[in-house]
Order: sequence, then structure tokens, then C-alpha cells
Amino acid sequence: MNLHQTVSQEAEQAFAAAGIAGAPVILQPAKNADFGDFQINGVMGAAKQAKQNPRELAQKVADALAGSAVIDSAEVAGPGFINLRLNAGFLAEHLRAALNDARCGVAETANKQTVVIDYSSPNLAKEMHVGHLRSSIIGDSIARILGFLGHTVIRQNHVGDWGTQFGMLVAYMVEQQQHNAEFQLSDLEQFYRNAKVRFDEAPAFADTAREYVVKLQSGDETVLALWKQFVEISLHHAQNVYDTLGLLLTPDDVAGESIYNNDLHNVINELSAKGLAVDDDGAKVVFLDEFKNQDGDPAAFIVQKQGGGFLYSTTDLACVRYRVGKLKADRLLYVVDTRQKLHFEQLFNVSRKAGWLPENVSAEFIGFGTMMGKDGKPFKTRSGDTVKLVDLLDEAVERATALVQSKNSELAAEEAAKIGRPVGIGAVKYADLSKNRTSDYVFDWDVMLSFEGNTAPYLQYAYTRVQSVFRKAGEWDKTAALTLSEPLEKQLAVELLKFEDVLQNAADTSYPHYLAAYLYQVATLFSRFYEACPILKADGQTRNTRLQLAALTGETLKQGLELLGIETLEVM
Repeated sequence: MNLHQTVSQEAEQAFAAAGIAGAPVILQPAKNADFGDFQINGVMGAAKQAKQNPRELAQKVADALAGSAVIDSAEVAGPGFINLRLNAGFLAEHLRAALNDARCGVAETANKQTVVIDYSSPNLAKEMHVGHLRSSIIGDSIARILGFLGHTVIRQNHVGDWGTQFGMLVAYMVEQQQHNAEFQLSDLEQFYRNAKVRFDEAPAFADTAREYVVKLQSGDETVLALWKQFVEISLHHAQNVYDTLGLLLTPDDVAGESIYNNDLHNVINELSAKGLAVDDDGAKVVFLDEFKNQDGDPAAFIVQKQGGGFLYSTTDLACVRYRVGKLKADRLLYVVDTRQKLHFEQLFNVSRKAGWLPENVSAEFIGFGTMMGKDGKPFKTRSGDTVKLVDLLDEAVERATALVQSKNSELAAEEAAKIGRPVGIGAVKYADLSKNRTSDYVFDWDVMLSFEGNTAPYLQYAYTRVQSVFRKAGEWDKTAALTLSEPLEKQLAVELLKFEDVLQNAADTSYPHYLAAYLYQVATLFSRFYEACPILKADGQTRNTRLQLAALTGETLKQGLELLGIETLEVM
């Protein structure tokens, strides 16, 4: 159920009864549970419009809420706030429904869309590094949440698999295969460096590489076959990382720059025919009045270089055409480093002017900040090199396994490793997803692997704690009526029924940290409830009520963590 919407509807009816129909309710969760579950803040503004005393008007609204099946009490506070407490019977009814529902009471959205989400997008000329981590993790979580809510989600991994550097790489690949029949492309990073050295130091090799670029772009079958071999090996490297991270991305989601190559001339021709792209010193440029440069002149969005070469802007325009025209997208999401914001704003602007991005299709730049080291600088190795993503994930698993063994020395090494993998990978993902994506954040092993605070290990342990209750509980009546009498029982119940609200908000805004914060709140509340309201020692209806609260807590934590791409464990 959508709890916020349900309570809002009750408040809107009360506003109408008080003579202020149509005024914004402005409903918010109460900041302090001692005062209630929700707070209505819209009366003051309505009173000003109606030239009435705000407290007297608030009391009229509160009186109109009396007797509601949803609201137990409505109390006026301060200059005209109204504190609401929800009805225990209403809460119990919806808790039971959520507990008997495989989706924890979360309904699919009525307004289903086709959402195309662009994320990860590594350059296949090199191995994936930490710079690809945030796009991969954030994009995957958004895709999971949207899919869970019933949207048709099309994942697009826009890999960099085209361009002049591939002539150099294919030429070096041929050279290595000629010298070494057992040649294996096992380290892309080193391979790229070696190829670059050859290109810079050997003029004959550089000439061959340039010839390969021309042959590649003109569709030479032999060079294309070599290029495909290099791309397949590179994608295999990337897929290993995705599998280790537990991402939804598969080879079927790859939509590289190369697939748009045949459409680039069409893009330029259409832009020129519509009077958008004009010649400027040999290049094709779209001038944008909406984006001024430092001198106040329209910004130049270059779509074709002097000499006829294409740019990222050309490929990205072809990409928009494809996603709207062929994939029938209602919503486009680009999960990209925040430093690219201007490029995408200009891209969307040109696409709309060209008619490729209709007004009924939304295009959103989902920017994210930088992962920083403890020194406050972008995360690097001690030698200053970029950290390979595969190395980072291996270290996460090693550290988590050692941590698990230190907490339980009797655990067999194999069992510790089974636990260490989801704990380590989960810690890396949650450290990112629990932060506002637009912010930079500091990568700190000690913080992210802590079993205390807002971390993945804390939430994973909270789930196993719930499971341990049921291992000890034995038989219990899952169909028994709920009776919420203790304040912490009601508080936990209210929080559990906010799950749909939170998911809808995360889906609308593309901010996964809303879900992370909610799960931490649920886990924290359960811990307080567990300490204050004995479960297994309670009797009869009280015991069954508390077991049902615990069961829904466990299911909500498991489902919520799964939507963040984080695995749960029955035992830790």
C-alpha cells in the first residue's frame, strides 16, 4: 500500500470539510515519534489565503479527522501543525496483507513506462577501474527498483568499442599473435600501454595502425574480424566484473558505440536539412542560444569535425534516435559522472529541436560524484595508478573473509569464504548506494566493513538476527490476529508500511540512497523493538503479533537489499 497517499487522502477530505478544499495538505512523516506518525503542515498557508486564524482552522481539520478508520488521533500543535497517530486496527490489517504478499505489500505502479537506462559504459580499450564502479552500482539499483515497480526496463551498456585507438590495438594484437602462437589477452591495461609505446616509438607500426583505422571504418572484413575478437575478449573481462558485483548486466545489454556507426551520416544530414547544423570553419556545428559561452555567444555543439570525422556527440544523438524510435522509450536515464552534465543537457536540447526527443519522453541526466581516497583525492593505488575494479573487489572479499574469521575463529575457512564474499561485495556496493549519488564520498575499508552504523554488514546481520528468531520460535500461528499495543510495535508497523512510498520516491528521483536510509531505519527500529518487546518469551496473541512484525521486517530487509543488489545470508 502507499501509506503516504492513503493518509493524504484522509487529510484532503478533512480539508474539504473544513472549507479549504484544494489547499495543499503538505503531509510529512513526524520527526519525533513521541508526537505522532505524520504531521500536516498545510493549514498555515491555507489559513493565510482564507484570512482565518490558523489554529482555529487546524482544529476544524482535526475535528473532521475524528472517527476516521485510518487516523486514531489528530492534535493541533504550535501555530497550526496537526500531529497524526494512525489507527492500530488499520495498521494491523495492512501488516497482515503485506505479510501474506510476496511483494511485502508493494503494488506495481499504475503508470507503467518503458525506461531505457544507460549505465556502466566502460571503454573496451582498457580494463574496468574504480571510475566505472559508481555508474555500474547506481544504475543497476535504479534498474532493479523500476523493474520491481512494474516498469519495462531496458538496460543499455554503451561501451566504448569504436574509435581511432582500435586501429592501434588491432595492429598490436596482430603483431603479438605473429610472435607468440599462445598469445593471451589477459591484462588489457598492460596490453594498451604496450601498444601505445609501440605506436609512439615505431613509425612503421604507427602507419600500420592508421591503415587499420581506415580499414576498420570502411568495413574491411579481415580487420573487422580482428576487432570483434578484441571486443569479445574485452567484454569477457567486463562480464567477469559484473558477475562478481552481482549486477543484472549481461552480454545482451551491450549496445556499443559501433552499432550506431551506420547512422552517423544520417544524423548530420537531418540536422543540416532542418537548419540546425551549420558549417563553421569546416566543421558541422549546432549553435545553442540556451547555452551561452563566457562572451555571451551561443554555445557550439560540434557534431562533425573538420575532415568529416564524428564525435561522441554524433554517436549520442544517434543513440537518442534509436532509443526513442526503436526501443519506444518513455523515459531515458543516463547514469554518468556529474562532470558530463553540460554535454548531456546540450544533447537533450539538440535532440528535442531535431524532433528525436518528443515532449512526452523524459530524458534525465543521473549524475554522480567521485569516489575519493582518505587523502581527499580521487581513489588511486599507492603508486598513483588507477585501481582495477577486479583488484578492488578481490580485496573486499579477502578483508570481509578475514573479518568473519576474526569474529568466529571456529568457522571453517570454506564457510568463512562463503560468508565473506557477499559481505565484502555488499559492503562496497552499500558504501556507494547509502550516499547521495551527487556527492563525492570517501572510500574507507574500516567504515564500510563495520558491523555497526549505516553499513551493509549491519543490515545483513540485522536480517540474520531476524532469521535466528524463527529458528528458535518453533511452531507459531501465522494467521493469528495482530494486536498492536506497545509504542514500539506501532512505530515499527508504521515504518514497515512505508516501503512502497520509499520505493516510489527512489524510482521517481533515481536516488537509491532513499531506500538505503529506509532499510537502516527499519533495522534500527527492529533492534529497539527486539530489546524492548520480548518476542519468544511473550505469550499468546502478543507473541504471534511480535513474530509477525519480525517476519515482515525480515522480508522487507531482504527485498530492499535485493533491490540495492545486495545479497542476504541466513547465518553470519
